Amino acid sequence: MIVNFQKKIAEKIRSWAQARSLSLPEELPLSLAPAHVKADLSLVCPLQIAKMNQKNPLDLAKEIAEILGGLDGVERADPAPPGFVNLTLSEEVLWENLKTAVRSPGVYGRREDINPEKMIIEFVSANPTGPLHLASGRGGALGDSLVRILKRLGHEVAAEYYINDAGNQIEKFGKSLWARRKGEPVPEDGYHGEYIAQLAQSFPKEADSWSADELAKHGIEALLKTHQEDMAAFGVSFDRWFRESELHKAKALDAALEILKARGMVYQKDGATWLGTASSSSSEDDKDRVLIRQDGRPSYFLADIAYHQNKYSRGFSRLIDILGADHHGYVPRMKAAIAALGYPEKSFHAIVHQLILLFRGKEPVKMSKRAGEFVRLKEVIDEVGKDACRFFFAMRTPHSHLNFDLELAKKRTSENPVYYCQYVHARICSIFEEAERQKIAEKGIVPFFQKKGAPLFPEERALLIKIAWFPEILKSVEKELSPHPLANYVLELAGLFHPFYEKCRVVDSQDLELSRARLFLCEGVRLIIKEALGLIGVSSPEKM
Repeated sequence: MIVNFQKKIAEKIRSWAQARSLSLPEELPLSLAPAHVKADLSLVCPLQIAKMNQKNPLDLAKEIAEILGGLDGVERADPAPPGFVNLTLSEEVLWENLKTAVRSPGVYGRREDINPEKMIIEFVSANPTGPLHLASGRGGALGDSLVRILKRLGHEVAAEYYINDAGNQIEKFGKSLWARRKGEPVPEDGYHGEYIAQLAQSFPKEADSWSADELAKHGIEALLKTHQEDMAAFGVSFDRWFRESELHKAKALDAALEILKARGMVYQKDGATWLGTASSSSSEDDKDRVLIRQDGRPSYFLADIAYHQNKYSRGFSRLIDILGADHHGYVPRMKAAIAALGYPEKSFHAIVHQLILLFRGKEPVKMSKRAGEFVRLKEVIDEVGKDACRFFFAMRTPHSHLNFDLELAKKRTSENPVYYCQYVHARICSIFEEAERQKIAEKGIVPFFQKKGAPLFPEERALLIKIAWFPEILKSVEKELSPHPLANYVLELAGLFHPFYEKCRVVDSQDLELSRARLFLCEGVRLIIKEALGLIGVSSPEKM
């Protein structure tokens, strides 16, 4: 509904501006009206247009309000200082939108104006040399939510986990396991965590004769199994677990190097092969990078280039990598490599999510990766549950640090944000149970009823508008590549339901039409909460 209004509003304003020979900004954003304004939607474009054309913004707002006042579905258009236009929508159009949402909740919010892209989102991709830690959970929640939401909007999206099962780190891993198995000191640059000792001793008797390489192979498979189990418990699924060793077997590194050579991006220096991007005026990388070391071994960077070339060769036109907090330097390097391969830099996007600080109330929980000591994702899931983890991770933009309070996540009160949202869903389910007992509604059947004969209460109108805004929130997620607008939206929607429930009696056998109209509104709220929570990987219980 809002998308259609935006199109109609833009058409009206562009026609008006053309007739007045006025310049316009590229976008004419529509927003929800602030709480203190008695309107539904607001336009700020008169301020932008006035600045571009040296005009009085309030005069322009008055002109725009006049042309929008007759728009179908707009009940009122009011100019407001210093240069806003506030729109009030008709009740009829709000109820019609609610009917659309209730009748087709699984597709409500899908963009009609989209140019579908074939995307691949690579996330988590933890080294198979240790268990998944809490930070991997943040990347997992972020990636899985984006996959769900971008699919909902109409894109073709694949989820992928990249396994670094080749190279020097795997050799160190194998030597560490061998040392632990034999009761010898672990190499200084090896893996020292207690989990290494436990893993080394978990192998069968015949492992006593295995080499370090064989121990590494079995260790990787054992740890990968725990990665897969942890991700499944976290509600995260992947279309493919892609192994780096696949690239080596397919000679993909050699093929990628040949592409770079053919494009004149490679040179020799000091016995090594380099990618020459630092001198490029468009490159964000500040220095050239080694592709083949002096001893002939390929660098990790060349393997990464080959992996991204593989993604493009599979037909993906947009690549999104979700990386941990220690990967900031990786982003300009990979952007330069993407351009060197001949692909548009804008086809590659990296999201670097920040650290998680774990607390019990006000007390910080120590987390250190030194000597293999860290908080496992599974430990936190077991303690607070998947839903709390997923919702807490979704509430903040990935670019900010996250303080995760274990005690808050376990509370079954309105202080806990995920409980606050789930409780509204469960409460609406109980409202319908009461309506069934009073013969006002039938189980599983919610016929459309519109409130008539009396104006909407502000609390009713607020819910209708918020439901109408859901598609815009999904667009915000796509624009920001973060689910935090959706998590905050469902919190706000739940917050609007409480005053509605207190003021507006829903189940009233003395006024069946009003009851059924409000039940239909409640059903809309319930379904949107369920859809929103589902898109961020959180359940919607019917009883709490």
